[in-house]
Amino acid sequence: MTVLLATWAGPLSQDFFRRAFAAGTAAAIAAGLVGAFLVLRNQVFAGDALSHVAFTGGLGALAFGFAARTGVFTATVAVAVLLAVLGGRARLNDVVTGVVFTWLLGLGVLFLSVFTSSRATGNGAGAVRVLFGSIFGIDQATAAQTGWIAAGVVVAMLVISRPLLFASIDPGVAEARGVPVRALNVVFLVAAGVMAAQLVQVVGALLLLGLITTPAATAQRLTARPWRALAASVAIAVATVWAGLWLSYLRPSLPPSSSIVATGFLLWLAVELSTRFRLRARQTVPV
Repeated sequence: MTVLLATWAGPLSQDFFRRAFAAGTAAAIAAGLVGAFLVLRNQVFAGDALSHVAFTGGLGALAFGFAARTGVFTATVAVAVLLAVLGGRARLNDVVTGVVFTWLLGLGVLFLSVFTSSRATGNGAGAVRVLFGSIFGIDQATAAQTGWIAAGVVVAMLVISRPLLFASIDPGVAEARGVPVRALNVVFLVAAGVMAAQLVQVVGALLLLGLITTPAATAQRLTARPWRALAASVAIAVATVWAGLWLSYLRPSLPPSSSIVATGFLLWLAVELSTRFRLRARQTVPV
């Protein structure tokens, strides 16, 4: 424990790292909760679409002279509602998600063209922050805002978690029992949209999906029990952010967003290979 505290003493003595640590931890808790349900409900494609919404919304705002954060939040929440309304009653329709996804990519290319041709000279770093995040560069107000937004997402998820789990496992029976399946889907996707918009600050739009789904996928390989998988997803997401921030502090040439996602991937790979090895070993044991 003494060695662990000494290892973190240096980074936590820096104001920028404390802000990144607090904001990253809050965002990771929200990402772990939302990501666990995205994986359970087979809506990872929707998470990918929301990451591109963040990219398109941020660039659109920059292209027309607004703050990137405004465009990211407006676009992700609006598209989350659109997907929920146009999708199925219990789960999203992949065809609808795919159509919206390609439309968003087209808008993103358009906004990127407008931005680079008319406004990039005035705010060239804005597009980079949207794409790759800038957690070490956030100020105290942004860190506090991240904490409050993440707390709101966590509270919303905890309130709907039990009926949402029921609707995720067996939507037909849940609807027959009076569970508001469609309303839950809307609330969940809006929470996912808000969380995705906030994670742009942490890992950027391009790597956002990695922090949403990788901890949840790892947790599902560790346990088949939904509530344990939910808790494990949160714990893994937080540990991934902590490890990524620490690595980037020790090696400043490593972007924190890349370190966070790479750490999560390596952990998932280790768990996946270990699980497959154990299953293969059981199958080869003579009866």
